[in-house]
Amino acid sequence: MIKKIESQDEKRAIARTVLEALPDWFGVPEAREQYIRESADRLMFADIEDGQPVGFLCLKETGQATMELAVMGVLQPYHRQGIGRQLFAAARETAREMGYHFMQVKTVQMGRYEDYDRTNLFYRSLGFEEFEVLPTYWDEANPCQIYVMALN
Repeated sequence: MIKKIESQDEKRAIARTVLEALPDWFGVPEAREQYIRESADRLMFADIEDGQPVGFLCLKETGQATMELAVMGVLQPYHRQGIGRQLFAAARETAREMGYHFMQVKTVQMGRYEDYDRTNLFYRSLGFEEFEVLPTYWDEANPCQIYVMALN
């Protein structure tokens, strides 16, 4: 069941549970801990099954009209079951209701790593469109692909 999470402690616990279980995407401890810390102050949606989090998504404001999908994770046994789409649908509708006009997401550029290629395809399937590549935003081995979409 998708629900909006309000408690900062619950947000951190959900982020930790999911991100620590996804080392292929969140294997750099410093980056993972930053996502966990920052999740407490973000708008969070989570899928809770039998009392346990199986996925979550956090949004952050990046401008008066724009929200960013800041971090998202779904436990691997639950991949390809529509949970990511449900989380995104709840987040997109909430951002739209809050008056935002655009959403963006950053990931590693297509063609670098198989896991991230699947991530790119997922974002594109949601309706995100390529906006810009920043070759050294993170580092040269991980060029940053920015995707955007209009929420109207």
